[in-house]
Amino acid sequence: MFDIRPADDRHEKRRIEQMTALAGRAFPKLRIARACSLTMFSGPLFSSSVALCAGRAIGVGLLLLPAAPLLAQEQESAPASEQAPDAGDPAPLAPEGEPVPPAVPQEGAPPLPGAAPPPPLPPDPATLPDVPPVSESEFSLDLDEQMDVGVAWPDMSTDAPDVRLTGPVDGSTAPDENAVAGNAAPDADIGDALEAGAQEAERARDGAETAEDGQLAEGGGAPGTEETPVLADDGAERRYEVVLNGIDEIADNQFRDRFNSLSTLKAESGKAANIAQINRRMELDEEVLDRILRAKGYYGAFIGRRVQPPEEGGSRLRAVFSVRPGPRYTLSSVSLPGLAYAVSRAPELRTVFPVKVGDPVDADAITAGQADLAKALGENGFPFARVDDPQVTIDHDTQKGDLEMVVRAGGHRRFGGIVLDDRTGEIFSARHLERIARFDRDDIYKVSEVEDLRRAIVATGLVSSVTVTPKDAGDGQHANIAVAASPAPMRTIAGEIGYGTGEGYRIEGSWQHRNFFPPEGAVTARGLLGTKEQAAGLSYRRNNFRRRDNILSAGFSFYHRDYDAYKAKTLSLSAGLERQSNLLFQKKWAWSVGMQLLGTRERNYYGGNLFKTDRDFLIGALPVSLTYDSSDDLLDPTSGFRIGARVSPEASWHGKAFTYFTTQVDGSAYVPMSDSIVIASRVRLGSILGGVDVDQIAPSRRFYAGGGASVRGYAYQAIGPRDPENNPYGGKSLAEFSLEARIKFGTFGVVPFIDAGNISSGFLPRLGDVRYGAGIGLRYYSTFGPIRIDVGTPLNRQPGDSRIAVYVSLGQAF
Repeated sequence: MFDIRPADDRHEKRRIEQMTALAGRAFPKLRIARACSLTMFSGPLFSSSVALCAGRAIGVGLLLLPAAPLLAQEQESAPASEQAPDAGDPAPLAPEGEPVPPAVPQEGAPPLPGAAPPPPLPPDPATLPDVPPVSESEFSLDLDEQMDVGVAWPDMSTDAPDVRLTGPVDGSTAPDENAVAGNAAPDADIGDALEAGAQEAERARDGAETAEDGQLAEGGGAPGTEETPVLADDGAERRYEVVLNGIDEIADNQFRDRFNSLSTLKAESGKAANIAQINRRMELDEEVLDRILRAKGYYGAFIGRRVQPPEEGGSRLRAVFSVRPGPRYTLSSVSLPGLAYAVSRAPELRTVFPVKVGDPVDADAITAGQADLAKALGENGFPFARVDDPQVTIDHDTQKGDLEMVVRAGGHRRFGGIVLDDRTGEIFSARHLERIARFDRDDIYKVSEVEDLRRAIVATGLVSSVTVTPKDAGDGQHANIAVAASPAPMRTIAGEIGYGTGEGYRIEGSWQHRNFFPPEGAVTARGLLGTKEQAAGLSYRRNNFRRRDNILSAGFSFYHRDYDAYKAKTLSLSAGLERQSNLLFQKKWAWSVGMQLLGTRERNYYGGNLFKTDRDFLIGALPVSLTYDSSDDLLDPTSGFRIGARVSPEASWHGKAFTYFTTQVDGSAYVPMSDSIVIASRVRLGSILGGVDVDQIAPSRRFYAGGGASVRGYAYQAIGPRDPENNPYGGKSLAEFSLEARIKFGTFGVVPFIDAGNISSGFLPRLGDVRYGAGIGLRYYSTFGPIRIDVGTPLNRQPGDSRIAVYVSLGQAF
């Protein structure tokens, strides 16, 4: 007879306790735990019990006794308040210990009140067929060879999380083998043995509960492995480390990063903990590991956990997880209902979703494919598409999964018009936004171009928030783009302060109205007060002029400069059209064309005079520039390079007219050596062409070197030829070089650097007179860009040069 039933009454629970106690005394190395159910095997020669908890065998007791007396002793210990035993149960014992015959009615007589139906009579032995006896080689009590009773047998070669008792609980001596029921002395009372076994089982449970919270779990677990000694939890708090064994072949960086971010052990690893706390954290992390493994398709993983003493020479406890991932489930079918319609309009969608039959049931791959499919639908004319969450049905018998993901494509559309609400119409016109947009009416709808329009509107600085959404035009062919924006404050007051050796202090302020001439016509008034320079000006700037990213500018300004190289009072009128990068849209190519008209009075040495004289110049220039930028950041580049050229044909009038060309080339490169170290280098070459002497050119239009954006360690414009007062004179050619290492530590960084440069009076620089400067800088990486402080010293300084120069500004030096 095979019977599986829950241990849900006191009679059954007592029987489990008695059988488990006897099993524990007979087999001290067996694992003891609370029984959840009892599987019984009984026959004419033996009775056996297997205590099951959560489908795992945890205790086995075998009594080589006739089944009936054993059950009779069990019935005697049942409380008197229980119901009368079934007629099929063994007879209860009389007070003298003798069995009382069961109350069975005579043949043909009515059944007694409350009595159970009589059991069926055994068959006549003469009618039974002859069955050969079972040999010893055919009979085995090994668990792996037992019959299937509907409960999975445990893998006895694996670690089990249950607490293992390594000896007598209370320190008593090992039990005598004669204490086993099958070898009991003839005069032993089986009832006394069972009662003693029940008491011992109770003590074992109490000890196991204490061990679950406090002991160091065993180091092995598989048969034949050496066990780590069991240590009691003395309450002391210790540091620990986390070890994951068995996942090297399946865990990638994403797996480990995900565990580290979700792990309770990792989150609390900076704090010491006692063993009970570590065990509780390991319970939580075991669930985390199981969830991560399931996300990768490992649904039958075994996870063992234990706390081990420190390694030899170490001081930290080791929280060890031993993982057996088991088989990886794969997909037996992939269904995408609704995709066929979208493919009929955009065939390229057929291959977007990469997951196919036979692939692992990998949640990350499926989720990534869902996102790719949704994005591809939006890029191919489906503005209202939606991809439902994937549904995976797992069959544990076949270790397969069926994936279904419904695709709701919606209608196929082209771009219609741009529609504004009332508040947005006060800032922009629909025509202006159509110029900004990178799409035209009747183009196939692309969600990326809608997002680009949203970012372009944000870049104007005229809105505090904006939403851009597709709306069905109602004709079945087009989707209008609805723009709703909240205006930002249009007026801004800004200030800036800086310092540099040779330049002194600079304090600059400005007032700006960003939409004085709608749309995007900004007016700015600025003023500058500094040790060496004062200025005032008014400028106009129109963003997105006539087309996207074009900037029209015009300005009028007055400057007064009192540098060591020259003194100048200048009136300037300028205008230009340009395409520039900004923080939201860093462009590969930038260009500018412009016009300048200057009237300036400048004072310095001229024509070999022994004293300074004032001269008046009228200058017209047509500057043109072109720049290519492949760097990864405008203010703090870490990779890529930049190269740019500028040419400015100029006509100057001082007594007579003459012309010349000012040319300049700049290049810089950025090489990441690691995540925190970047090597940056820069070169600048310049020349004034045209056959004019250097002293004919206005001092403010010559080349100079030295300062925070040039050769650090020297004062502003301090490098190059000197006048009779040992002040810089300027020149017709320029050469500068820089090399620095940008080393970052969190939000701070240090930058050792070396710079070199020279100014020559000819149209080609003379490298024999190069001046060198070196030093170190400090960086603070704020949310709006790095703030730099550089301290440099000249390595081959000229007479009058300072030994130390300090520079403070926003952004890297180059």
